[in-house]
Amino acid sequence: MWPYWLLFSFFAVGALLQGSPQVAARPGAEAHVADRSPVATPMLILGGLLIAAMVGLRYKVGADWKTYYFYWQYAGYADLERILGMSDPAYQLLNWLAQQAGAGIWLVNLACGALFAWGLIRLAGTQPLPWLAVVAALPYLVTVVAMGYSRQAVAIGILMAGLASVFRGASLLRFAVYVLVAALFHKTAVLLMPLVIFASERNRLMSVLGGLLLFYAFYTALLANDVDQLVKSYIVTQYNSQGAAIRVGLCLVPAVLFLLSPARFGFDRLQERYWRLNSLTAVGLLVALFVVPSSTAIDRMALYVFPLQLAVLSRVPIAYPGRGSQLLVVLYALVVELVWMTQAVHARFWIPYQVYPF
Repeated sequence: MWPYWLLFSFFAVGALLQGSPQVAARPGAEAHVADRSPVATPMLILGGLLIAAMVGLRYKVGADWKTYYFYWQYAGYADLERILGMSDPAYQLLNWLAQQAGAGIWLVNLACGALFAWGLIRLAGTQPLPWLAVVAALPYLVTVVAMGYSRQAVAIGILMAGLASVFRGASLLRFAVYVLVAALFHKTAVLLMPLVIFASERNRLMSVLGGLLLFYAFYTALLANDVDQLVKSYIVTQYNSQGAAIRVGLCLVPAVLFLLSPARFGFDRLQERYWRLNSLTAVGLLVALFVVPSSTAIDRMALYVFPLQLAVLSRVPIAYPGRGSQLLVVLYALVVELVWMTQAVHARFWIPYQVYPF
């Protein structure tokens, strides 16, 4: 397990060495702090490259490894037209390009890892304590999702990059481009768009109307034809995921912290609205666990709420200033990762970590 602990230690040390911002916990305070945060320091970029390399150069790591290996093999004898006609065409295209280049599945995984790490570092950079934000993401979003669910991980990474652009002032139309690209890797990415639409404040009525029209267009073009199959696969057959309740619980921790006292976290108005909607979604997913017959469907949707963890938990030192607040967040992340690696049923697919070409 030592590669996982080395990666965790790298960011944990960076988080503990990074000084806590001196800011009053009030709406709007974050905007000035974020502008001064070390968004793209060489060491943070190096950390992103380490994540990309560890995700991309893994070998037989992740519960779905055999499925993704089959996709790569299939791309070796399928023509481009057939590849682009498959579900999640951008991911299938990566497999086809890797085969054309004579490269192994490692090239596909490396591209996916780079896209995910890019989005993660970009979103972490919008927070006052970006190192702590990455630490909060490591136990599940990086270790489990990025190394286990390649297609959805890329979609989440691209969406995180899009959110970073929106938080820095980009238009809803620009975010729609990110959503479109993300949906080409995993169609369910379109479901995140309404949260950004309803969080938008600029030209609010026009933004909501235009955004909903875009969402409808994306949903119709990319997801509508698969809804029946998704309902059949997840709801009718009542697929269930072990640990779904725990993963929803991981989203509930930052959701409850934020909803109890939103102003303490110092988000600007746009981020406050967006993360409030995410927090309410997390609460809704908890209720859905007792209503929807398939916990797998809830589990997959919860993955899009996981960025809430890095945004809220990285601001605990702002909401509750004190010498030990940053250490407390690091210890929380450490416990989550330790419990998952030692107690999770599927952790055996991650341990030991193996890397190309060894």
